[in-house]
Amino acid sequence: MSASPVPRRRAVLAGLALLASALVPLASASAPAAAAPALQEVMFVGNNWDGTVDVIRSSGTYEKLRRINVVPDRDRRLWEIYLNPVRLAFYLGVQQGPGEGHDQLVDDMYTTPDGSALVVSRPSFADVVAIDLRTGALRWRFPVSGFRADHMAVSPDGTQVAVSASTSNTVHVLDITTGRQLGSFTAGDKPHENIYTDGGRYLWNMSIGEVNTDLDDPWLDWTKGDRHITIADTRTFQVVRTIDMRQRLDAFGRSDLSDAVRPAVFTPDERTLYFQLSFFNGFVEYDVASDRITRVRELPKNPATSPDRTTWVNDSRHHGLSMSPDGAHLCVAGTMDDYATVVDRATLREGALIPASKPYWATVSGDGRDCVISESGADQVTAISFATGQKVVSIPVGDHPQRVRIGHIAAS
Repeated sequence: MSASPVPRRRAVLAGLALLASALVPLASASAPAAAAPALQEVMFVGNNWDGTVDVIRSSGTYEKLRRINVVPDRDRRLWEIYLNPVRLAFYLGVQQGPGEGHDQLVDDMYTTPDGSALVVSRPSFADVVAIDLRTGALRWRFPVSGFRADHMAVSPDGTQVAVSASTSNTVHVLDITTGRQLGSFTAGDKPHENIYTDGGRYLWNMSIGEVNTDLDDPWLDWTKGDRHITIADTRTFQVVRTIDMRQRLDAFGRSDLSDAVRPAVFTPDERTLYFQLSFFNGFVEYDVASDRITRVRELPKNPATSPDRTTWVNDSRHHGLSMSPDGAHLCVAGTMDDYATVVDRATLREGALIPASKPYWATVSGDGRDCVISESGADQVTAISFATGQKVVSIPVGDHPQRVRIGHIAAS
């Protein structure tokens, strides 16, 4: 009698299953890993009064690529504000104060590491949001403490973003992909600029104090609040040091200057810090190791600029500072004096004064050749060569450009 076909088929199927299970690990090991999406470097220009961000080439022609709406939820946010009397009061205060009668809808922006989303701080809405670059929809939203979001910074590895909550004297540090808060720390009055150092180990925050009052005479400087640099450990979010520039300025013989540190930039070795101050048409050089001011450079005044300090926007006279990648030149935005200039760092001598309409920020092009300033009064960005100090090109953008940042988006 022949054997039953059923046990035979079972045996064959079991053998095939065993062979397949043995081949799966081999196939998995030999299969190539999914390639990360190709990215292209671009430059983002935040149009603060528009609520839009222009995407342009990061160097060369600075060709405009697209425009992003970063307030797709504007109506919803406004309804929330109108229904809350306290929030409405602060909203109107931001609008009529730092906003000069306009909503402040985009202050700062960075891209996520995979280039798929743009993370934006929105002062009037007191939040940070992630905008999906393909769909334009919100991925996440983080309401900051208090009633206004301000300058941000991204960690060197691109995984976390820090934002100043200017009315609560708090710096929030978020996971840039999810918007989850990783930690926070308390800074001085009105925290402003943020800079990561030591490969992301530390975060420096500069507080500028109260800038929305007309108590701008030098003898009323004490009314501006507690202004200092706060340095926090980004692993524990504990403050490890504070630096009061009032003492350092006095020791240098410049007790006439405000101690409100505005835009700042480190040399490539992070040994020297350059920064601008409220009301000052120039900048300061600070040696980190010796903890002292080493040089102060006053730059030319525009004779057409009003001497009335109450007319200077948010206590700024010069607001915008960047450095060439080799550390040889500084680029200074002379905001209220309507010019920008490239400064030789060795001598601190300025080059040609390039006319500009209320330049509000300065950054470095993707190829490192140019300084790119935002002209908030002319709704354009302008590139200035570090090598020659001369204007390269101007590109029209949206209403009241302020922050300009390098980022990455999908090459497609």
